Amino acid sequence: MNAAPKKDAPPRPVLTVSGVSKRFGGLLALSDVELCVNQGEIVALIGPNGAGKTTLFNCVTSIYTPDEGAILLTDPSGVAHSLPEKRPFEVTALGMARTFQNIRLFPSMTVLENVMIARHCRTRAGILGALFRPPSVRREEREIEESSYALLNYMGLAASFEEQARNLSYGQQRRLEIARALATNPYLLLLDEPAAGMNPQETRELKEMILNLRDAFKLSVLLIEHDMSMVMSLSDRIYVVEYGCNIADGLPEEVRNNPLVIKAYLGEPDA
Repeated sequence: MNAAPKKDAPPRPVLTVSGVSKRFGGLLALSDVELCVNQGEIVALIGPNGAGKTTLFNCVTSIYTPDEGAILLTDPSGVAHSLPEKRPFEVTALGMARTFQNIRLFPSMTVLENVMIARHCRTRAGILGALFRPPSVRREEREIEESSYALLNYMGLAASFEEQARNLSYGQQRRLEIARALATNPYLLLLDEPAAGMNPQETRELKEMILNLRDAFKLSVLLIEHDMSMVMSLSDRIYVVEYGCNIADGLPEEVRNNPLVIKAYLGEPDA
């Protein structure tokens, strides 16, 4: 007798955003926003300029506190953490990392130091260890330097490890910011317009890099992006927001053909 076929396991949510609203004075920037990222997925958040995408990122990473709603980060052991109750550094420690729309590196520090400083969120040495530097602390510092250099090598930046970050090209600075995020050892990576300012060749390379990072580091990825060719070819699912509200979500082909999305991006001809 043949065994019954195994059913696919249901997707495991890593990030769940439920009914999130955010006001700035009389401005309602987000209104009842819903979003979910499952384990191993690449999910895109798209919408016109001013739609509330970065505001949502800032709520998810606890830079802003939402006025309403819930944001849950579920770690690999299955424990769900309520993020509005956390501070930004605590969110990073839980396993979420992000990049920014406007690159935020330490320009006068070297490329290697930019990565090392992010890795320190995983160190065990306290104030006394930093002051007296016992062998265990010195060993940990060597491990940080080696792992940071390995990340630079993976990102194609090892040859520039002694350069000041300000001396890198724009595309290299984008890669360095991603390397710094990876140094915190995340399982969820948020990318805010990673292809902004890149030429078509750099954008294609970035898309391949994100796919490789997802597999190599076992990441889930949530990204904001305006390059629709990249979004449609990279994403497993897409959420669309306009004026701070969800207007569509689904597979890339579903979103591409959604009349509300077409209207939001292209406008409708006059009657």
